[in-house]
Amino acid sequence: MATYQQLINGELVDATTGDWIDVENPYTNEIIGRAPKGNENDADAALSAAKAAQPAWARQTPAARAEYLTQFAQVIRDNRIELAQLLMHEQAKIAGLAQVEIDVTAVYFDYYAGWARKYEGEVISSDDPQENIFLFQKPIGVAVGICPWNFPFFVMARKVAPALLVGCSSVIKPSSTTPLTTLRFAELISSLGLPKGVLNFVTGGGATLGAALTTHPYSDLVSLTGSVDAGVEIIKNSAEKIMKTSLELGGKAPAIIFPDADIDLAVKGVTDSRLIYSGQVCNCCERVYVHSSIYDEFVSKLKASFEAVQYGDPAADGVTYSSQIDKGQLEKISGMLDRAVAAGATVLTGGHVADKGTGYFFEPTLLEGAAQDSEIVQKEVFGPILPIIRWDDYDDVIAKANDCEYGLTSSVFTTNVSTTMQAIKDLNFGETYVNREHFEGIQGFHAGWRKSGIGGADGKWGLHEYLQSQVAYIRY
Repeated sequence: MATYQQLINGELVDATTGDWIDVENPYTNEIIGRAPKGNENDADAALSAAKAAQPAWARQTPAARAEYLTQFAQVIRDNRIELAQLLMHEQAKIAGLAQVEIDVTAVYFDYYAGWARKYEGEVISSDDPQENIFLFQKPIGVAVGICPWNFPFFVMARKVAPALLVGCSSVIKPSSTTPLTTLRFAELISSLGLPKGVLNFVTGGGATLGAALTTHPYSDLVSLTGSVDAGVEIIKNSAEKIMKTSLELGGKAPAIIFPDADIDLAVKGVTDSRLIYSGQVCNCCERVYVHSSIYDEFVSKLKASFEAVQYGDPAADGVTYSSQIDKGQLEKISGMLDRAVAAGATVLTGGHVADKGTGYFFEPTLLEGAAQDSEIVQKEVFGPILPIIRWDDYDDVIAKANDCEYGLTSSVFTTNVSTTMQAIKDLNFGETYVNREHFEGIQGFHAGWRKSGIGGADGKWGLHEYLQSQVAYIRY
């Protein structure tokens, strides 16, 4: 069993507690590695190192800082198979998707390295003929990144790349459930010559280490990808010091199927959007609204699509769906389904824990007859259950799609351009996908409305999350 270390001030170290986190392979139920179980002392050491390193790091040119991001990308490519295998084992992510996550992470570092000579300030017109006004963009300071268990490696890059590029130093806390791939990356980059303290990785529980990172006086920004409850705690923790937060907190994405939709395309898009990583993705399609005129045909084909899914060993050829992350997640999904059925919903396919002899499997599940105000329609499942709702009136379906405390992603399936543009205008979500699965691009801006979060990531606007402005009035 492999043992991993934290990276603090350029050194690979164990936790000051001497304690460890056992990491389970969700498919085999075997412990495959250990990560340090850090606490407040580890948080203080990492943040103190980041605080000391940040001024000198900010004085380097963006192009010089970008060189390190390029090196990170190359390290990932040089070790892409090892990293993908480790990712697959620590979270039961199918092999192909694990490899995609690793490879896209390398692209992500290269993408932000390319911003070094592109982000800029402004020259603003003055009312005084002998004055110039300049707006400078400067790094916020020390950025804390708290990462989720479902896409741990990619989201790590999402928090590291823009922060380092603009001159912030960074402290990253991977999820205690899936820390190993990130810690292996920390080990691989520890010999690159990155100035000590610029990038630190610490591991431990949210209630101890996470709370210490978000309340520490040296933290200038906290970026979290996680649950609403975690986001609320971070907002509370940041309130006293008026610290900036950037939060992605989940979703309950609707897909609207219009009567003129390409049904086969819509079935594929909804299946891919609901069942990617076994339904454990924040921008997954979580509810689908189907026009009455095509309801029967769509539901019949979607049922067949769900039933055709091959699931089992994430390393096996042809498998597109594997275990839930742990027993707690499996029990949550089962409980939500039981309550939905008790409230009047009908299971069309699936609906059971799948006995594979190992792992935490839940069958891909379709429901109909769930009420708009029911838990299964309103609350994030984060698992492979999809309620289907019939509609007839445009204004009614838009109102139902928007009737949710979340506002991350949404989608529409239609061949009519006017319908497309009207629906995009009327849907109150950070992202709307048209005739395709829910999955964002690195050059976009992944940001939610309402309880789905504050701020966002990716693209130009993701870079600006780590910048603050300074205006200089220069009279001559």
